[in-house]
Amino acid sequence: MANFYTDNPDMRFQMEHPLMKKIVDLKERNYQDKDTYSYAPRDFEDALDSYDKVLEIVGEICGDIIAPNAENVDHEGPQIIDNRVIYAKGTRENHEALTKAGLIGMSLPRKYDGLNFSMVPYVMAAELVSRADAGFANIWGLQDCAETIHEFASDEIKDEFLPRFNQGSTAAMDLTEPDAGSDLQAVQLKATWDESRQTWLLNGVKRFITNGDADISLVLARSESGTQDGRGLSLYVYDRQDEGLIIRRIENKMGIKGSPTCELVFNNAPAKLIGSRKLGLIKYVMSLMNGARLGVGAQSVGIAEAAYREAVKYAQERIQFGKNIIKFAPVYEILTNMDADVKAIRSLLYETTRFVDVYKCYMHIAEDRKLSAEEREEQKEYQKWADLFTPLTKLVSSEYCNRIAYDSLQIHGGAGFMKDFPIERIYRDARITTIYEGTSQLQVVAAIRGVTTGAFLNKIREYECNELSHDLVYMRRSLISMTEEYEKAVDTVMAVNDTEYLDFQSRRLVEMAGNIIIGYLLLMDAMRSEAYKKPAEVFIRRVFAENKQKFAYVMQFDLKDLAAYKI
Repeated sequence: MANFYTDNPDMRFQMEHPLMKKIVDLKERNYQDKDTYSYAPRDFEDALDSYDKVLEIVGEICGDIIAPNAENVDHEGPQIIDNRVIYAKGTRENHEALTKAGLIGMSLPRKYDGLNFSMVPYVMAAELVSRADAGFANIWGLQDCAETIHEFASDEIKDEFLPRFNQGSTAAMDLTEPDAGSDLQAVQLKATWDESRQTWLLNGVKRFITNGDADISLVLARSESGTQDGRGLSLYVYDRQDEGLIIRRIENKMGIKGSPTCELVFNNAPAKLIGSRKLGLIKYVMSLMNGARLGVGAQSVGIAEAAYREAVKYAQERIQFGKNIIKFAPVYEILTNMDADVKAIRSLLYETTRFVDVYKCYMHIAEDRKLSAEEREEQKEYQKWADLFTPLTKLVSSEYCNRIAYDSLQIHGGAGFMKDFPIERIYRDARITTIYEGTSQLQVVAAIRGVTTGAFLNKIREYECNELSHDLVYMRRSLISMTEEYEKAVDTVMAVNDTEYLDFQSRRLVEMAGNIIIGYLLLMDAMRSEAYKKPAEVFIRRVFAENKQKFAYVMQFDLKDLAAYKI
């Protein structure tokens, strides 16, 4: 029997991070549920044990059910029958197994039949499912919608919809439209209030909707007539049991084929308003998208882990010129870099998740009592880092995921190009991660604020001050040198005082900052475990050279050279 959690010590290692004690104490609010729910933890150790046991169950389901189903699901895919999306047989088996195990809505409070888990074990579960089948991870991971309902909806809506997640209800985010992809301010699907029926009615088309025929959907719609921007948009919850939705088609995609991507037509579909009018995009969807981007980060790490393991397995078995190809320098160099990169993006993913955990805990506590001045300041600080690190995580993890999948297929050679090996599917599945929930280019737009405000540099300086053992100091010297070049590159670009020029150089600056940040995260990991010293060394050595190249490009470039790039 395979278990995707117990066979990966890196995940348990991230669970043991020093900040987890604070996170769990905040989440459990001094363990007040222990007298109401028999399964509620009594202390931190009890909570961590619950996380561990549940993730073992997730890991077992992933290894024994989801992963073995992945190839058939990819081949069979979903279909439309009588205006309903019917999942592939394996997808139905996957969903049933996770529902029976109580793993839908696991981050919700216990009063809504959730497990009240912090974001860290939830994101770990998402990584495990993604390693098993990235397409199915989209279906399972859309339970993020429950978090948005929990955070912003009325108590009446919460009571109606949230307990259904634990019972296996699926979810969807109905945001994009044929003429409003990344530009959500251009959404035109209309929401109008029907006085006679005392309900909102939705009319219009949504496109590229993941899991579009879900039981519970969050729909972004234009509620204010005469508006054209984000201030006229509101967010609604739509129940599939009600009438008014037509599934026009399922898109034929390159990858994640088990996940139905639909075009939807709403025709007087009744819906309920989430929160307040006009805040649909600027508040609720921004929060929803941050969660979705963290989910793609977890998906990227899971895919990367799967690709790396397939590469190692093939390299150990494949014999050429009388020996296993893993013994050839070009191959073991690729594998060593892949291992370091997987650990790198995993460290960034869980650092970001911990930031999200702390600020969300304070947000929910503030609903019941007034936060102290110190608590408010801490919430503000962690939310700032969550907002900056989330696009950085989505950018870096998805780009690395694609590179790792590419290298894994390369190690397979011609065999990897055939459908006889899982890497062919994994390679196709990886490609979408840099595109949906905001392309890599849009993540740079979101993350560049961390560069221009000096926030990333401040965080780097904070990491720089962490205590290191003597045998790790030489790596910090490399990172300090990289930081000096990064600071000089930023100053040089900012001195030009030209928005277009900043946009042109922004990806280089964001990636330089990301390389330094991840280098420090791996160093801190190496302080806690000797197993991370080699990956930290390999990663820092490589990104040291990468940052040198980016630095040279920035310093040698001139604003007038932009003309050569314009079409």
